[in-house]
Amino acid sequence: MKKMKMLRGLCAAAALIAGMSAASAADGILTPGELKVGVEVAYPPFESWQDNKIVGFDAELAQLLSEQMGLKLQLVDTKFAGLILGLGANRHDTVISALYITDGRTAQADAIPYADTGAYIMVRSDSKVEPKTEQDLCGLTVGLQQGTSWVTKLRDLSESYCKANGKERITVKEFPTAPETLQALLSGNVQAQVDIAGAVSMFAERSNGRVKITSPKTIYPQTLGIYVKKGNTALKTEITAALNALRENGKYAALLQKYARYGITETQMR
Repeated sequence: MKKMKMLRGLCAAAALIAGMSAASAADGILTPGELKVGVEVAYPPFESWQDNKIVGFDAELAQLLSEQMGLKLQLVDTKFAGLILGLGANRHDTVISALYITDGRTAQADAIPYADTGAYIMVRSDSKVEPKTEQDLCGLTVGLQQGTSWVTKLRDLSESYCKANGKERITVKEFPTAPETLQALLSGNVQAQVDIAGAVSMFAERSNGRVKITSPKTIYPQTLGIYVKKGNTALKTEITAALNALRENGKYAALLQKYARYGITETQMR
């Protein structure tokens, strides 16, 4: 009888510990045992389709984080404009999709810095113009992905620098995705494309010599952030702890090294 009571007590204690562990791991997530990550799968080398699988820097980071947190990963393909909105609408738990940390985004969601990068300028290989800096874009028609931070930056530059110095303004044209912006460049609809260094590098690699990068170094250096729903302190804490653990065990350093040629580096905002 005593043994039976002792056995029941041990089982109850084990169940309680397991329940506490599961509750801790599931803190702040939509579905117990699962981490839903919003990504826009049209942005190599961060995320893209390959053999019916989502691959890239962010996809690999999401996998490492979910494993570290003891959760199953689900990548949710989402249009760029819907990534931050999807947090508030409970479509995904977090966003890991090469999003810069900006005032506009942090007003809607909380961010965890995870990498630093910048933008490159790209033109067609037969282009007569070769802009090396953002100031060289005055008088040009520039293609940008809709909703990126460079839309505002280049429009501001057009007024504060180009117009102020007697130069022609920058004509900004927006497109739904980075690949569609590239198609506009190839077709001559725009004269230059500005996008995140990693994406531009990969586009140039895969273009069979049709496009080239003209900026010798990145412009508009910024920090990328992992986003969670505003006020979701529990999940933000969990992800931050998991990312720091990956830094300590060397797995994150190995991932950064793998993608170093695309201008992705450890963030200085740690």
